Amino acid sequence: MSGWLAVLIRALPLLLLAWPAHADLPGIPAVTVTPSEDGGGEEYSVTLQVLALMTALTFLPAMLMMMTSFTRIIIVFAILRQALGLQSTPSNQILIGLTLFLTIFIMRPVLEQVNEDALQPYMAEEIAPLEAVQRASEPFREFMLAQTREDDLGLFMRIADEQAATPQDVSFWVLMPAFVTSELKTAFQIGFILFIPFLIIDMVVASVLMAMGMMMLSPIIISLPFKIMLFVLVDGWALIMGTLASSFGI
Repeated sequence: MSGWLAVLIRALPLLLLAWPAHADLPGIPAVTVTPSEDGGGEEYSVTLQVLALMTALTFLPAMLMMMTSFTRIIIVFAILRQALGLQSTPSNQILIGLTLFLTIFIMRPVLEQVNEDALQPYMAEEIAPLEAVQRASEPFREFMLAQTREDDLGLFMRIADEQAATPQDVSFWVLMPAFVTSELKTAFQIGFILFIPFLIIDMVVASVLMAMGMMMLSPIIISLPFKIMLFVLVDGWALIMGTLASSFGI
């Protein structure tokens, strides 16, 4: 699994780094060292290509969330925790860790194709960075198109005043917000379905407490053990993760 994480980390900056490798790029002065004896000095500079790469690294978190299955998974996990009535268990770190590795599992075919078609030829200096960017974007485009609703895609095409004969002709900058919008809608639909059984348990417990005259006792305190027991008995984590993976066609 760690190998695919390394591929993801190395491939995503490639999507933003489009300067030709053979270009003679100017440097930006960074540090000047001046010895005290003879007064001479030496200047160290940073090339624009390295500067662009370091800038591209800051976009990694946004690209991870907006171009993969990360958004849908983390929202479903957050809604599930709220439905169970647990405020901080599992913790945010655990949920993000689960989401990250489940995202790598789901995105594995895409990462394999990016590694084979773009990353390895680029590292072997067989193709230029611009061509590597183009090749790396195609698997992500196919993945996002498969998960994007036509209504959302049409909405952003109208906003951008853009025309396309087929969905494959839509620009990447229109596809990305349409994909995120579709992911949000799908995540909340799955979360709504997950919320229903736990809501029924809360309503039943509240009705029983009202009938017994225990109006001062919080129904959440009583229903929490029953919701956890139900979730464990049906092997909830396996069902949730399997459902999320299969919702992407895995």
